[in-house]
Amino acid sequence: MENKTYLDATQEAGRAFFTKGIKGPVVMLNLLKFKDVADYSASVELAPSLPISGREAYKLYINYTMPFLKKAGGELLFSGTGGHFLIGPDYEAWDLVLLVKHASASKFLEFASNEAYLKGTGHRTAALADSRLLPIVENQL
Repeated sequence: MENKTYLDATQEAGRAFFTKGIKGPVVMLNLLKFKDVADYSASVELAPSLPISGREAYKLYINYTMPFLKKAGGELLFSGTGGHFLIGPDYEAWDLVLLVKHASASKFLEFASNEAYLKGTGHRTAALADSRLLPIVENQL
């Protein structure tokens, strides 16, 4: 059983994503697992006055993020409750699943590197115990 957690992309993964030369829209599959209590120790300036759950902290992140996402031409396509895999590791379970569409890989980079957006990402870090992010591009079977 794997115990490693993933909260941010590595430089290698980011480089591999951008050197793929993806043309057109990209949809990001987000699998999210929340902390019971949000941990704002890395972003004390964003911390609410009273403790909140990871799920509540993620809602703060989403509310903060949506204007930046829309400005970069992105959209939230789907948000739903996760759980255990039907096919997959039985030790993994996800609290929330999101599908976020970006007009292109470059628009995703524009969104993800926006300095004003980055000021609110501490809510995400405080909220998450683990995550996965899978870029998906449409193709014909």
